[in-house]
Amino acid sequence: MRHQRVVKKFGRSKEHRDMMMRNMVTNLILAETIKTTLPKAKEARKLAEKLVTIARKGDLAARRLASARLTQPKAVKKLFDKIVPALEGRNGGYTRILKLFTRKGDAAKMVLLQWVCVEEIKDEAPAADEKAAEAK
Repeated sequence: MRHQRVVKKFGRSKEHRDMMMRNMVTNLILAETIKTTLPKAKEARKLAEKLVTIARKGDLAARRLASARLTQPKAVKKLFDKIVPALEGRNGGYTRILKLFTRKGDAAKMVLLQWVCVEEIKDEAPAADEKAAEAK
């Protein structure tokens, strides 16, 4: 019986499922928005919001925990330097799911998974590029 078992399996082995979720969260951090199916977005949202909660501490232990859960060092740096400061003052609900359409091939519900403050993150990026251009 599956009483109180909440893990969605997605027809994959545990290792494949764990790596798929790690890759999705890493891509969410790097791209700020990803397009995926609804059940995958709901699972990735759980991991992403837990990572933000860990990263809000900002110490070395939090950075090491985040790097253990993400697949790229660039994602860890962006999480701590851009995403966490943009989400300052929020007590949760760091991501949003926007429903898009039904995929034609298998009728899967497609969604956009993005950070709530995606505009603030994108606004900060050109400012950093301008400072780098001025330094040259």
